Amino acid sequence: MKPESRHQCLIYEGSPSQKLPFLAAIIQRKLAEGYRCLYLNSAPMVAGMGSTLASIGVDVTSEIAKASLILSSDPVTADGDFDSKLMLSQLENALDEAVKDGFKGLWASGDMTWEFGPGKDFSKLLEYELGLEEMFRRRKELCGVCQYHQDTLPQDVMRQSLLVHRSIVISETLSRINPHYFRSPWPADLNTTHKLDEMIASLCKG
Repeated sequence: MKPESRHQCLIYEGSPSQKLPFLAAIIQRKLAEGYRCLYLNSAPMVAGMGSTLASIGVDVTSEIAKASLILSSDPVTADGDFDSKLMLSQLENALDEAVKDGFKGLWASGDMTWEFGPGKDFSKLLEYELGLEEMFRRRKELCGVCQYHQDTLPQDVMRQSLLVHRSIVISETLSRINPHYFRSPWPADLNTTHKLDEMIASLCKG
């Protein structure tokens, strides 16, 4: 059996709250495996994640007190302007701290719409994701899921999500190999773009 890809994406449409149960199940599993788990999203989604984790038997208060679970809606920068280098630096620092504190590593998940803040300058996204991929290659202790919400992201951003992730998470126990991973730095023609759009639509329906 091939090892699970550590850099995954979640592509979906509809209410983000619908994805809380299976993300919570992944967090529960990663906590049991000895990872520190970091969940980044808006304040309502963070509250929802806490409630969902509690409903499946996770002692949220205890896990937070042990710093094995971090639920955060703190913005990456004070002015809300996304800085890919700063975000990558903060993530690697968090990974270093997790390892230093005796955890197997760091599992992290963030909503891309929220991470990019009110400025929504998605021109920086490819730089960020390529930096993330490089970090995943260097640091075997890192794993996580990037969340891409079709309803709140431009279509070219959704296409980029397929180009820079090795696998796509379908549920807490199922992921699929991404056939479009690094086929090219950007769709070369309309036919390729059409195939990306078809896969996005299929994932959103599923």
